[in-house]
Amino acid sequence: MIEHTSNNSYPHLNKEVQRQLTKSDTARIEYILSSRWIGYSKAKDILGKLEDLLLYPKKHRMPCMLLVGDSNSGKTMIAERFIDLHPAYEREDNEGIVIPALFIQSPPTPSESRLYSNILSKLFAPFRPSDSAEKKYHQVKTIMAACNVRMLIIDEIHSLLAGPLDKQRVFLSVIRNLSNELKIPIVGLGTKDALRAIKTDPQLDNRFKPSLLPRWEFDTDFRRLLASFELMLPLAKASNLKRKVIAQKIHFMSEGLLGEVSDILTQAAILAIRNGTETITLELLNEIDYESPRERKKGNA
Repeated sequence: MIEHTSNNSYPHLNKEVQRQLTKSDTARIEYILSSRWIGYSKAKDILGKLEDLLLYPKKHRMPCMLLVGDSNSGKTMIAERFIDLHPAYEREDNEGIVIPALFIQSPPTPSESRLYSNILSKLFAPFRPSDSAEKKYHQVKTIMAACNVRMLIIDEIHSLLAGPLDKQRVFLSVIRNLSNELKIPIVGLGTKDALRAIKTDPQLDNRFKPSLLPRWEFDTDFRRLLASFELMLPLAKASNLKRKVIAQKIHFMSEGLLGEVSDILTQAAILAIRNGTETITLELLNEIDYESPRERKKGNA
């Protein structure tokens, strides 16, 4: 636990994080491991597009969106933030709940039945996995309409490429039918392979507007991102993460992937607490047990 004096003692931290310094090391580490939102400009832009889709008037051919980025680029984080901004709530007449946006995981293979199962599970609806796809489909339509679901977000949608072409086509047809029947936009999150998958269905290709989430370049915006991270890491001493030499090191390690940046800084901050240094340095970054994406890729080759 750090002896806390005044808010001005730790200008490198925001006020909420300054209060964490009065807690035990274990509590601070738990705080570091908890999810945190960094509102960078590209994320805010995508959230704005999602807001527009959520408010779009119902019609037969609803616009949809495909959020494309490398693995661990921050796609899921943005979707979870959007869900947090639009939580489910109870209807005023107490006759059920309203779910503005439903966030599900795509099945690992293009299975119509498993897609419905994932939706029903997220809705906490009772069903038998062995039920026919047709029965699940009608159940999905009925419950989503009753809950006034206005958007369906499907994570890892590129997984549909893991199956044969005929099943891919059926899966894409199912997505199109759900959008048409419920008159809701569907948002897919995936890698660049998702673009290739969607293009196999001309009707979906016309509706799914891609929004790209590129890797971070080593520039002023990246260093500003690191400064935002530092504000949220309860360390007693300033690390000055935006300093060029440290920022370059983190960019090299992370390969410009937001999720990797978060993992690196999480590990480094925890080590800084445990070894008592209370700051992230170049030497400490070399000490953490971290394997870069390129190293993991080599190990899996």
